[in-house]
Amino acid sequence: MSVLGQMYRGETEFDFVGLGKKTIIVSGVLVALSIVIMLIRPFNLSIDFTGGTIISAPNVADASVEEVRAALRSIGEGGATVQITGEGFILVRTEALGVEEQDQLLEVVAEAAGAPVDEVNIDAVGPTFGAEVTSRAIRALVIFLVVVALFITWRFEWKMAVAALTALFHDLAMTGGIYSAIGFVVTPATVIAVLTILGYSLYDTVVVFDKVRENVEELRQRVTFTEIVNRSMNQVLMRSINTSLTSLLPVGSLLFVGSYALGAETLREFALALFIGIAVGTYSSIFIATPLLALWKRNEPEWQRARRRAGRQQTAPSKATKAPAGAPAAPKGTPARSPAPAAGATPRPPRKRRKRR
Repeated sequence: MSVLGQMYRGETEFDFVGLGKKTIIVSGVLVALSIVIMLIRPFNLSIDFTGGTIISAPNVADASVEEVRAALRSIGEGGATVQITGEGFILVRTEALGVEEQDQLLEVVAEAAGAPVDEVNIDAVGPTFGAEVTSRAIRALVIFLVVVALFITWRFEWKMAVAALTALFHDLAMTGGIYSAIGFVVTPATVIAVLTILGYSLYDTVVVFDKVRENVEELRQRVTFTEIVNRSMNQVLMRSINTSLTSLLPVGSLLFVGSYALGAETLREFALALFIGIAVGTYSSIFIATPLLALWKRNEPEWQRARRRAGRQQTAPSKATKAPAGAPAAPKGTPARSPAPAAGATPRPPRKRRKRR
């Protein structure tokens, strides 16, 4: 019988809780590393958050980055960020400028790129708008987490809510660390994608928790909580994998085919955050949230009694059949002796034999 077939029928016996002890430690180290990276190397925020001016011009003259910088130094904008895209465009990003300064910058970039002025695009965002977008993004994230905690506490219990929020924090930290380390641009589309992946990760975690609760009601008096969690995870493992694959395939197509192959750059930030978050969220729901719940709840008095009861059931048969140490073996053919009378019982007198005449 193949392992894949067993996974589809939920008949595997993987020890997720035992493996979860190691994955929680490894994930904790990675989360700490991600936080350090985010502190050392801040996010590459778009002008929607920081405010500023972005000019995009077709690079008709095939100008290099240094040539564009030299042209910008002539108007005092030598510190601007200059980028040559793979689609043949020049991107110039500066801080927020006035109207006259924007017009001057537009003309200089158009001249350096060798493109008509009417083909050069300019986007300007004030610092007030950027601060407002940042504030709204943080507020949306906090409200989302509070609602999630209240819902899981009401639907299940508060320990499950804490475990789910721990997994969500892991997803946020890991996604943020990847964005910070690689330098991906964070846009409002990225924030929307992050909220989406948190919802996806929460859905996968709630599916597992619901199966755990169902098995607790059915097997509470027979097995330990660790065994219940392992059984629940093996029962829903293939469902989690299938859900992740059916989500990653279209998102991957959107990212690699739509944004990179077809040049739809507006989809890149959204698809990239979705792809990273779905992969990290699937991992956290299997190897973070549920093992953490098992390691926490198994110390409750009820489940400690269940563990002791299971231990007695395992040792009782072996004690009953084990011979005393050092006792000689009975010789072959020796008839079995009748058991000794119980303490305090009167021994039965021997029966008299009748003589035959």
